[in-house]
Amino acid sequence: MYWAEDEVTQTLRMIESENLDIRTVTMGISLRDTASRDVNQTAELIYNKITNYGSRLLSCATEVEEEFAIPIVNKRVAVTPVAIVAESCLTDDYTPIGLALDKAAKDIKVDYIGGFSALVHKGFTPGDLKLIHSIAEVLPITERVCASVNLASTLAGINMDAVRIMGEVIKRVANKTADRGSIGCARLVCFANMPEDNPFIAGANHGVGESECVINVGVSGPGVVLSAINRMKKYNPDFTFSDLVGVIKRMAFKITRAGELIGREVARRLGAPVRFGIVDLSLAPTPAVGDSVANILEAMGLESVGIPGTTAALSLLTDAVKKGGAMASSHIGGLSGAFIPVSEDGGMIEAVKNKSLSLEKLEAMTAVCSVGLDMVAIPGDTPATTVSAILADEISIGVVNNKTTAVRIIPIIGKSVGQSVDYGGLLGEAPVMAVSQKDCSPFINIKGRIPAPLTSMRN
Repeated sequence: MYWAEDEVTQTLRMIESENLDIRTVTMGISLRDTASRDVNQTAELIYNKITNYGSRLLSCATEVEEEFAIPIVNKRVAVTPVAIVAESCLTDDYTPIGLALDKAAKDIKVDYIGGFSALVHKGFTPGDLKLIHSIAEVLPITERVCASVNLASTLAGINMDAVRIMGEVIKRVANKTADRGSIGCARLVCFANMPEDNPFIAGANHGVGESECVINVGVSGPGVVLSAINRMKKYNPDFTFSDLVGVIKRMAFKITRAGELIGREVARRLGAPVRFGIVDLSLAPTPAVGDSVANILEAMGLESVGIPGTTAALSLLTDAVKKGGAMASSHIGGLSGAFIPVSEDGGMIEAVKNKSLSLEKLEAMTAVCSVGLDMVAIPGDTPATTVSAILADEISIGVVNNKTTAVRIIPIIGKSVGQSVDYGGLLGEAPVMAVSQKDCSPFINIKGRIPAPLTSMRN
């Protein structure tokens, strides 16, 4: 890739004063050749393959980080969904595999490993059910393992049996990690239309259509976009929506260029069979001041995120980010848009605390953003059926609109509305949001699958 001198100068400024970073360099590893009848043998094969391919990931990423002076916040691994890999194992418990994943991640010194996953959007295999029931055993006893379950797709509809079960699993994980603020739920996400090349946790996995080993990159940059909007407002107070879109597109272009440069260089240094995969365009916020997607929306003229106009502003932002990023790279993937994780975004946290942002408004915003209800804390006494209903509502948005949506929700045991838990680091502070107390269990307990929408008939 060729970089002009002024492009380098602008990127350095964005790093130094506008919180630009590479949020994650994620190595995707295929585990399709590790299956066996013995779960312990499979676990050993998985551990050996991850540590073999990933042994130089940290050192290579660190070298690139230092040479190009672009911070790489997280180094991660994603693997083939474990429910597929472990299907042949003669066991009902996939805990040994979860422990092997955690040990491998620890030994190669990556922050997280994703792929303790199942794809059940149209139904279950025995391996899927074993994986799902193992989640509540694995997450509480591991530190780096992340789990995900695809509950629905536009082509298949919504597996409501899986939705009901996952509400129960989420509550079990919350209870088993109650002494740590129910943090186990922060490593568990439920999807509609789950992508195969997502580098972001907790939904990262290495899909069955992927090659042997790839490097996928997740960029950041809310601070860069916010600074650019503020500069435009200063010098052009009569700006139009076209001006606003133009600024965001230009910043997204520059951010994506930086991300692809880092991804390609890490892959090159690692060598075959590793290859560069994709750049995920998503603006990933942090709790740091000035690094907030919510603050971008407020810079557009909203007094606080969550008030009327928020969804329109977020729609503009997401579309402009996609357009700018798509011009910068031919290899776009993952989620790609604007993240609105409540606990990880300082502006979102403040909006919940000042009561301008409700769970219902947040759900409406997810119809136009890149993901869904992310890092949302709710009262610990919320029934499992209500958790399932929240899942069903959110993934139905993804199914009908043919987009990825997801739920990473945390029933914080012992906490109620108005209280919060501070997880520190990128996970930030999770303020507990109000949830309706009305009963939805008769609906959730109906068995079967909600059919795919008419718009799915595209062949």
